[in-house]
Amino acid sequence: MKKHFLKLFIIIILIIGAIIAYGFLIEPKLITVKEQKITIDSCPDIFFFFKIVHNPDLHYGHNFNEENLKKLVKSINEQKPDIVVLTGDLLDKNTYMTAKKANKISKLLNQIEATTGKYAVNGENDLNFDEWVNIVTNGGFKDLNNTYDTIYKNGYQNIFIAGASTSQDKLSINDKLKTTNDYLNSFEKNGPIYKILILHEPDTIDDLNVNPFDLILAGHSHGGQIKLPLIGPIILKEGAQKYYSNHYKIKNTDLYISNGLGSNYNFRLLNTPSYSLYRLVRK
Repeated sequence: MKKHFLKLFIIIILIIGAIIAYGFLIEPKLITVKEQKITIDSCPDIFFFFKIVHNPDLHYGHNFNEENLKKLVKSINEQKPDIVVLTGDLLDKNTYMTAKKANKISKLLNQIEATTGKYAVNGENDLNFDEWVNIVTNGGFKDLNNTYDTIYKNGYQNIFIAGASTSQDKLSINDKLKTTNDYLNSFEKNGPIYKILILHEPDTIDDLNVNPFDLILAGHSHGGQIKLPLIGPIILKEGAQKYYSNHYKIKNTDLYISNGLGSNYNFRLLNTPSYSLYRLVRK
């Protein structure tokens, strides 16, 4: 009887050890793509199958390194995106930043190809680095913190994209989006056909006085980092405690949250690192 218990104990220990090893050594290093279609009531021909790559939470310098970034650039370019968005925590707060490292990150980001535009907002980890703005702009991305842009594609109709900086800068999201809302309110008709907001912490959208956006893209949650069967995510970060899963429908707004590719921890379980590819389609 004792031998049976001993064998069972050893088997349990080996299974637990294998799960821990997988969570530390294998799953955090995977890069997967989540493809999803986003339906627009009347999507014009010029924006039909318009492709958006959404890529948050690299945490470069922690468990995401130069080799990972090279693989990511290659993977993104294979998708042939129209726009690419970074929704914060490009850098990890514990990264030792040098001019050489910042230049290297920029050069790799600059290799990401998009037919129409590349946009970035910061996350709370990025606030630790004065170099963040130069890294993203030298990487070919427009710093969209608390501002907006219009995306034209072979015609006069346009998609509107706005950004909000991380909530950790202590500014109200309504103050951040005042210029954006003033611009949108200036149209009596013939405004943008589709309105996108990119930000880091998804829970901040509940503080919006007005939500004019058709699509909101966020990160920060890491999908809960660890998911257990029948339980779900077990690490819910401040700023992503209400919204942390892949998709929510909030009245007329689609909120998508990407898992991200890095994290503050070197451990993921049943929650593979990923970036998202969205295609705009007709209803």
